[in-house]
Amino acid sequence: MAQRLALQRLLALPTRGPLASHGRAFGTSAGRRSTFNVQDGSDFQDRVVNSPKPVVVDFHAQWCGPCKILGPRLEKLVAKLDGKVLMAKVDIDDHTDLAIEYEVSAVPTVLAMKNGDVVDKFVGIKDEDQLEAFLKKLIGA
Repeated sequence: MAQRLALQRLLALPTRGPLASHGRAFGTSAGRRSTFNVQDGSDFQDRVVNSPKPVVVDFHAQWCGPCKILGPRLEKLVAKLDGKVLMAKVDIDDHTDLAIEYEVSAVPTVLAMKNGDVVDKFVGIKDEDQLEAFLKKLIGA
């Protein structure tokens, strides 16, 4: 029943107007634009390694309880920075090759990347104060 309602809502979306002009049915706030899911290795290379802005990379998994707490907390703080830093989300089950390449041995693992290089990293859950300090260090604030 819930799936049918979701499908009906999706089919009822406007084909014109602000939602249609973005080609998707999601909000376009700065927070959403600054956070994205990595699609594949090429996408990671283009949007993370070659990014002119600093990027926080959240290696997570659907089955990981702490990831479900950390992810939204980190997204909220990245959104507050109004585009000064981007956030890439990498599901380790979908992108095992990236997890291996960046030596992710536990989730959540968060990397701070600048100019394609890992400049900082932490594993596990952090509170908002620790995350703010991590982000401020990354952007040099």
